[in-house]
Amino acid sequence: MPLPVPEGAFSEGMPDREGASVQETFELFSASAPKGWRVELIEGEIYVVPPANGEHEEIVSELNGQVRDHDKGVGRYTGIGLSLPGTTDAVRVIPDLVIAPKGSFDDQQEWHAPDPVLLVAEVTSTSTARRDRVQKIRAYARGGIPLYLLIDREAGEAVVCSEPSGDDYGHKSIHKLGTVVALPHPLGFALNTSAF
Repeated sequence: MPLPVPEGAFSEGMPDREGASVQETFELFSASAPKGWRVELIEGEIYVVPPANGEHEEIVSELNGQVRDHDKGVGRYTGIGLSLPGTTDAVRVIPDLVIAPKGSFDDQQEWHAPDPVLLVAEVTSTSTARRDRVQKIRAYARGGIPLYLLIDREAGEAVVCSEPSGDDYGHKSIHKLGTVVALPHPLGFALNTSAF
């Protein structure tokens, strides 16, 4: 279910675009989103996501730091837009964290192909949990992203998805938060979730 947009959040300067396609509407919302908000297009639905809370950002920061400590040769990106294949239209997502070789996104593009991506991570929020657990698994698998790490705060779990095939991942392992989680190739290190 799409998130409700606060009244007045996009009213100033929004042109009247009656009959606009979903893609055109998505582009309008993206261009008009307040700073810190994310606008995503998943399976034909537009989602407007408010800035995350502090706990969410602490987890993303801890993930970022552990990846850096493991391999200083990879880039750790927040706010990178990915363009993924969808069933009918392209999917546009902004993961909480993208791991890719350094220099993978050193251009002026807003939306990037998933080819260099090694891992995407999402940390659930009340407003995003269902998408993170269902639609984004499909989107990231279709994009051929080798690893999807879901930190599910509500369930108290870390879910590691690997071996993308079609609309799903061939292997999923579920771990209680607070334990050490093995991240397989192409990262191949033990993630300590005790700080989550």
